[in-house]
Amino acid sequence: MELRERQLNSKLIYKGKILNLRRDRVCLPDGREAFREIVEHPGAVAVVALDEEKSVYLVRQYRYPVEKVLLEVPAGKLDPGEEPLDCARRELAEEVGLSASRWQLLTTFYTTPGFSNEQMFLYLATGLEMISAEADADEFLEVVKMPLAEAVSQALNGTIQDAKSIAGLLAAAQFLQI
Repeated sequence: MELRERQLNSKLIYKGKILNLRRDRVCLPDGREAFREIVEHPGAVAVVALDEEKSVYLVRQYRYPVEKVLLEVPAGKLDPGEEPLDCARRELAEEVGLSASRWQLLTTFYTTPGFSNEQMFLYLATGLEMISAEADADEFLEVVKMPLAEAVSQALNGTIQDAKSIAGLLAAAQFLQI
């Protein structure tokens, strides 16, 4: 059975600074029609920054949509034309004040494919060196350093609730065979 849906038409509902929203009319595999609401996103990166002591650097920040302070791996949106690795380097510097001499792409994934095309590029950064952090003007962050094993435990017990951070910590632990 063919599972592909075919776009019949598309209407841009909202054009924003970090995302767009469109509504598509599609033809389903069985010939019926339906509507799909899609959040268009330029993509993003997330970084598991691991030092020689096997500790990771996380950021604590308030997330308005969920009205909570969350503990997350450093991350950010791709700028137009920006390569994911360049974005990862920029975000690590801006949010945590670190540079890394070694980078490993752990995986890529779609964050919420039911309604968004956002693709996340997940990196492991090692060979860390402190530099001066320059967070975006509208970002208020607190840097938290903790052992990777403790961060993985927090990802599994629900203390860390951010999906990209959970995926990143588990992928790094698997990659490093911890």
